[in-house]
Amino acid sequence: MQELLSLKQARRIALAAQGLDKVRPAGPVTARAVGRTFARLQLVQIDSVNVLSRSHYLPFFSRLGNYDRAILQRMAGTHPRRMMEYWAHEASFIRPDHFQDLVLWQSRKWVGAHSLDPELRSGVASRVLEALATGRPMTAAELTAHLGHVEDRQQDNWGWNWNAVKRVLEHLFEAGLISAASRTESFERRYTLTAKVLSRRPEEDSEVPDAGADQGAALVRLIDAAARAHGIGTLRCFADYFRTPLRPSAVAVDHLVEAGRLLPITVTGWNKPVYRHVEAKLPRTATGRALLSPFDSLVFERRRLEALFGFHYRIEIYTPEPKRRYGYYVLPFLLRDGIVARVDLKADRANGLLLARAAHAEPDAPADTAVELAAELQLMAEWLELDRVVVSQKGDLAPALADAVSGAGSGVSAEREQA
Repeated sequence: MQELLSLKQARRIALAAQGLDKVRPAGPVTARAVGRTFARLQLVQIDSVNVLSRSHYLPFFSRLGNYDRAILQRMAGTHPRRMMEYWAHEASFIRPDHFQDLVLWQSRKWVGAHSLDPELRSGVASRVLEALATGRPMTAAELTAHLGHVEDRQQDNWGWNWNAVKRVLEHLFEAGLISAASRTESFERRYTLTAKVLSRRPEEDSEVPDAGADQGAALVRLIDAAARAHGIGTLRCFADYFRTPLRPSAVAVDHLVEAGRLLPITVTGWNKPVYRHVEAKLPRTATGRALLSPFDSLVFERRRLEALFGFHYRIEIYTPEPKRRYGYYVLPFLLRDGIVARVDLKADRANGLLLARAAHAEPDAPADTAVELAAELQLMAEWLELDRVVVSQKGDLAPALADAVSGAGSGVSAEREQA
């Protein structure tokens, strides 16, 4: 007989798996704590939007509070690597032990050079690999200059108008032959051989991994990791985490059920086959509080988010401003075992301000939502080294939030923006 869980129990399992069920630890955040959080999440998505903070920094703030972002830079830039870049849910920092498995299952041909003339692609690729094997890590622009590559792109616009060198770099990145050694201040990748990132001999990465007999085992490992990160979910939830295809992922789920790693369960109100990972914990209560990045792994799969939390969420960055409902960079606000509000945030670094440009409460938001959100905004301002929180009078939660921020009495001052 399958285990029967309520939606609130399922939420608590999901929050515990993501490290969001408890009050943040007191005291300074150590590198070990950051490493444990990343190991729990398996990946963090990368996005170039920097209206508040780079997206891969935010999940650690959500779970740990005020931490030193340089810890992540060291994890991604020193040996042995604790994290590296590759395609996963989208462009992501992943655990290096997932790299070979992901190379077998990721297919992002649209970002690379698959449509280029094969002779041109091969020629540029061999020169790129030689330059990176013998030289320092370089950006696409630096490699273009290093190779003396010149082309006229006015007649053929390739999406982002990348030149052949950049397209070949993305092709080699997808194939797993090159990786990012680091990022520049403007967030450009500095490319190098994957062998150098993983501290391996170059000949070990001289060919794309064979997609033969090990492909099924690789997918089982990825789905198991996704299920651990979820705690509870459907086939679609698990496949979406690393963006693996549904049909092969279903085979992997069946394998994990047979092996006892996934347990079929029933969740009241969730009308899909649901599985609980054997290692997933069910805490008695959820006491956490967090602002969640639009790219946080808890909110990756929108249907899961709505089924579990009754929270309908869309990222409106690419929606024309007059058609936006909640704002440009809107963060869901998690309080205990519910997502109770959403707030449109912007870091005005020049003036030292954290701007809450709009704040909306969910229909069932508890009475202390504004007070708790104000405290979270104060903490975020401190983490971002901003002096004040400014609340605009937009959204049904804004007046109460402005009052709560003004009365917070913290070391970071606050003010209400006049309508």
